[in-house]
Amino acid sequence: MTEPLEKRLEKAMAELQSAQEAVARTERELRSASFAALSSDRAVRATAGPQGELTGIEFLENKYRDMSPQELAASVLEAASAARLKMNRHVMKAMAPFTEPSSDLPELKGFELDWERIFGPEVLREDDDTARGPATPAWRDALGDEGED
Repeated sequence: MTEPLEKRLEKAMAELQSAQEAVARTERELRSASFAALSSDRAVRATAGPQGELTGIEFLENKYRDMSPQELAASVLEAASAARLKMNRHVMKAMAPFTEPSSDLPELKGFELDWERIFGPEVLREDDDTARGPATPAWRDALGDEGED
């Protein structure tokens, strides 16, 4: 026996309200998010803000003094790209629930997002760090996995 139309509409409205509240929470969380990443030579730490913008650059342990301008520029670009990629992946993960169909109302399909078009193809590639394990031994320095002290 099928459910009466009024009951289905009531469920749909409740689901919509719940989804709107979840989107608002997610937006608030994303507005305050930031991610840091280290260059592979561990000379530069870059931080990306909620829209992928570069919000900070740190030159670590005075390593920049022994680097050529090209090496330093490459380290800055590498760290900035890695931080932006972390932020983009965080956005994808936070938005994932909204891309899936409703479990209660199959008529309410999730929305489709072309992440590759939004962020570029690298966002869909497997994270090299998780595939290989940690890039540097833990004894190397006191920095944590996310490049934070």
